[in-house]
Amino acid sequence: MSVSKVPDVNRQMCPSRVVLEHVTSRWGVLVLAALLERSYRFSELRRTVGGVSEKMLAQTLQTLERDGFVHRDAKPVIPPRVDYTLTQLGKEAAEQVWGLARWTERRLDAVNDARETYDARRQVGHSG
Repeated sequence: MSVSKVPDVNRQMCPSRVVLEHVTSRWGVLVLAALLERSYRFSELRRTVGGVSEKMLAQTLQTLERDGFVHRDAKPVIPPRVDYTLTQLGKEAAEQVWGLARWTERRLDAVNDARETYDARRQVGHSG
């Protein structure tokens, strides 16, 4: 493998950036996190991931399946039953992004404090 072919997320055209976008998108993180708990049917997953539209959930699942993170198991029954689970690769990715998501929950107060301080500084600087 030549040096230019080594993945480097900081390189503009590196394919790893696309994968990073998929797993760190708002819906990607939440879907991966939910699937860490257990397998879900589409409608259950939509209820669990609050605010996601049917279209966005379908797109996110399809993208994550294509990348090898999610396994779609369609059972040939009536009515059709489709279950979504994480692959081993998906479990690894989910654990990484879920750690970040939990960290944001724990540190939300610190972020809000920083925002208030920043906004107050900007107000003083722009007044008169």
